[in-house]
Amino acid sequence: MLYQRSSQLFAEAIKVIPGGVNSPVRAFKAVGGTPVFIKEAKGAYLYDEDDNRLIDYINSWGPMILGHAYEPVVDAVIERAKKGTSFGTPTALETKIAALAVNMVPNIDKIRFVNSGTEACMSAIRLARGYTKRDKIIKFAGCYHGHSDSFLIQAGSGAVTFGTPNSPGVTQGTAQDTLLANYNDLDNVAALFKANPNGIAAIIIEPVAGNMGCIPPAEGFLKGLRQLCDANGTLLIFDEVMTGFRLAKGGTQELFDVKADIVTFGKVIGGGLPVGAFAGRNEIMDYLAPLGSVYQAGTLSGNPLAMAAGFEMLKALNDDITVYERLAQKTAYLEQGIREKLNAANVVYTINRIGSMISVHFDATPVTDFKTAANGDNATFKKFFHGLLEEGVYIAPSAYETWFITDALTYDDLDYTIQAVGKVAKTL
Repeated sequence: MLYQRSSQLFAEAIKVIPGGVNSPVRAFKAVGGTPVFIKEAKGAYLYDEDDNRLIDYINSWGPMILGHAYEPVVDAVIERAKKGTSFGTPTALETKIAALAVNMVPNIDKIRFVNSGTEACMSAIRLARGYTKRDKIIKFAGCYHGHSDSFLIQAGSGAVTFGTPNSPGVTQGTAQDTLLANYNDLDNVAALFKANPNGIAAIIIEPVAGNMGCIPPAEGFLKGLRQLCDANGTLLIFDEVMTGFRLAKGGTQELFDVKADIVTFGKVIGGGLPVGAFAGRNEIMDYLAPLGSVYQAGTLSGNPLAMAAGFEMLKALNDDITVYERLAQKTAYLEQGIREKLNAANVVYTINRIGSMISVHFDATPVTDFKTAANGDNATFKKFFHGLLEEGVYIAPSAYETWFITDALTYDDLDYTIQAVGKVAKTL
């Protein structure tokens, strides 16, 4: 494929945008080459500036669960925009989507909308600290909760790719309040509690990790965290920016039958527009201003365009009783096909999958945490990425990212992808 126009656009972007991109993982630094510039998308496909069609397994990092340019969402945004794009005042639509979200997700009474997953996680931590009157938090190596200072301590995805898991600009005092644990290691978490009695405000976790590839929790891990939090007066925060409304209507709380104290959302809840949210029980959420003393605000929070898009997306997912089953079946079909092709080519690999999230790791060791994710052969991944791109299949340009499956994918698309994997596998 030719990427002449993308190359020209990237050269122009570098002059006026740091690194030529507005989010680091887009830069292709992990895989080499020039990023692909997209001009439009529909259903399961991206169309780049050189008019190449690409089968999309990024799906804007998750929100396009029903496909790009999903008509009910597009129509709602167009109609809403005709009435004004921002007011900075309450709207009925905010209450409408809040009521729907609270109805879909277990164990939450109230929800507050923000503009990104980063804002949601940052606000959730502030709320947890205000509620417990404690300072320290536990996060897990390789989990990414946005670029707020508290979270850039061995974050996954772009932070690892660029070799700066402890970003310059994060103060030592902030870093000292973030305790680092190993994903899927309850003993390690218990040791942190023992070393910091009565000092930990919250555990924050991606209940299914998506920023070191897709890594599901080990059996009993999430329930063990719940028990440790209960025993120590600590809040449990599920970062469901990726998994919320994607793995089930009620997210991982529903999927694993584990209650979180605070849940953060993003991606799907905005239907493709910039939206985040955090939610919890009344006694916690009422600590927020204007009811309580924990301050959080945002001029564009609850933006009418974003609320219109998000409501149509959640309504579609809530009304379709088979959507999650279809997504899981398509993802399982893709996994089986990839396995057959990689096995036939004698490629060493591990595949992780849950629901509509899947990742391929080029190492034989089971991938269960940040350390095992980092064992993957990045040179092989680079060949795999560019090989698939040449075949018209677009996966995340980082070995530390999950793939996201959209319901817009047909089985013909999946079969084409599997055949493309077979071609590329022979070159690895």
